Amino acid sequence: MADKGFLTGGLENHLPEGVITTTLEAAFGWVRKTSLWPATFGLACCAIEMMSYGAPRFDAGRWGQEVFRASPRQADLMIISGRVSQKMAPVLRQVYDQMPNPKWVIAMGACASSGGMFNNYAIVQGGDHLVPVDMYVPGCPPRPDMLIDAMFKLRKELVMKHPMGAKQLRLWAEAEEAALAAPSTLEQRGLMR
Repeated sequence: MADKGFLTGGLENHLPEGVITTTLEAAFGWVRKTSLWPATFGLACCAIEMMSYGAPRFDAGRWGQEVFRASPRQADLMIISGRVSQKMAPVLRQVYDQMPNPKWVIAMGACASSGGMFNNYAIVQGGDHLVPVDMYVPGCPPRPDMLIDAMFKLRKELVMKHPMGAKQLRLWAEAEEAALAAPSTLEQRGLMR
């Protein structure tokens, strides 16, 4: 006969003090959350604000993000900061493709999000035309504390809830296909059009 107290009380009530129960996905999510390494991809004036984010006044090192990587193979976060020209678009995509999975993208500023004030043939009208963007930071240029807020939201929403294994590979493929097939920001209609 089974112990009725064990069935009703839950596992946590029967473990000794100091024992932590969690899933492997949650443990890896916590590790990823505390060690996001951004790739340096500053293209225009927003890059100055991105550099301020890593400087002593805002100090991204408090959250384990002080290491801006020059090599995409060591980074798991791309911050697109500034306008993306047509000549720079293939380079941006190549850097994104060289980053190991899991990887995330933040579009920092109006130009990286929607082309900004440059509605012409030379500027890509948003980073989402080239790579799937996970978080948008508005502003022209956005302040470093707005980037800090975006980092915390990215960590909370995506990094901690990220699956692992075969499920992860399938979800990556589906997400990238959906993001590239979605209508671009230029085609979307809103209050400003």
